[in-house]
Amino acid sequence: MTEQHYPVLSPIKTGIRGRCPGCGQGSIFQGYLNLAPRCTVCGLDLSFADPADGPAFFVMSIVSFPVVAFAGWLEIQHQPPIWVHLITSLPMLLGGCLALLRPLKGWIVSSQYVHKAEEGRLVQAKEQ
Repeated sequence: MTEQHYPVLSPIKTGIRGRCPGCGQGSIFQGYLNLAPRCTVCGLDLSFADPADGPAFFVMSIVSFPVVAFAGWLEIQHQPPIWVHLITSLPMLLGGCLALLRPLKGWIVSSQYVHKAEEGRLVQAKEQ
């Protein structure tokens, strides 16, 4: 089997679309958020990818500010009952998180590939 070489692709373009960071064609997802074991097109092993809680943290940080600002404005201006918040603020929060989570996870995985990110290791000092 000959190893194919692909040009370096933009992690933003491939990640947001959920495409393979190696070839830009296959999907890195198997389901909504589960990472596939390998690319179906080029066979790139995706076991290197470990986004951990990074995507969730960034999504919560990005989405929470406008939603909390809206909920605060709504409360101060109109003082609605709690059910109004449940039908306005809660769907905004859930929808925003679900809409951003997959693209952000794809971007982080693609960035890990492009920048050859790996787990840190301690370096042993040589005895002199």
